[in-house]
Amino acid sequence: MPNPFDRPHSVFMLEVTGAIDSHLLVFSDNSVFASAQRTKVMGSEQRVDVQLSDEDKVSVFSLSDLLSYAEFSDEKLSDFASWLGGSYVEDASGPLNGELIIPMANGANLRLFMSKNADKEFIRSLVSLIHNIRRAIDMHQELSESLHGPAELIAGRFDGIKVLQEHYGAEGIAENGLEVFVTSVSKIFDSLQAAYKGQIVGVIVYGETITPESENMLNVVVTSRPSPRLLEETKVPANLTTIAEVILVRRTLAWITGIILLIATFLGVFFLLNMPLTKDTLLYSNVKLD
Repeated sequence: MPNPFDRPHSVFMLEVTGAIDSHLLVFSDNSVFASAQRTKVMGSEQRVDVQLSDEDKVSVFSLSDLLSYAEFSDEKLSDFASWLGGSYVEDASGPLNGELIIPMANGANLRLFMSKNADKEFIRSLVSLIHNIRRAIDMHQELSESLHGPAELIAGRFDGIKVLQEHYGAEGIAENGLEVFVTSVSKIFDSLQAAYKGQIVGVIVYGETITPESENMLNVVVTSRPSPRLLEETKVPANLTTIAEVILVRRTLAWITGIILLIATFLGVFFLLNMPLTKDTLLYSNVKLD
């Protein structure tokens, strides 16, 4: 019987823009997506804040950083194509101008030309996503060496499908690109499952959004919670008179406390020196009596 308290402490959360009611995500035959639970959220709120406090001990890793053009090379394109069972043909005219060939499920090939800006940005986004997930796996291996590792949140946004739709439309190349995305995420999530030994939950969020392009539908917010042991002033004094009054009260309390401690010390020493030497007092003082 499974232990109900043995819960995963890691979450892979990815927002996909442009995949509105896509049948590839909803009715995919891939094992990862086919066994997933699907929930449709209706409402006017298009932005959700995931609030974490700095006391929750959560390691947040972003997947939204794109590779620079210095890092995004023909070699990475060739490795990515081989990883998906395809190939990359370099162009003699210069770097990042070749043709990327990726096999599809129906037996056809998707051909993307790096000389086209939309094709290049789609593949750059996808290669960056896979690269960042592999970095997250490396970070998890380092964190797992500690005795009490923190919970992990791996979150980001993928805009590659939206780039293809803006250039080619919702069908054709954009649908094939979405299939490549689904295949890539399925393969890399298998690597996540292996690295985390099954203790990770994947969340894919997609749909129509009315938020600005710079904002995510799932926004991770880390807030600082003040310590209850610290006393802090909630109101700043408005003038010098108030500041002087506060200082006077503090000094008066300090002097009164010091005087009370001195009087208590003198009384204790006085009674100790004038204590009568009786049998009870000697026994109280640990004096051995014969």
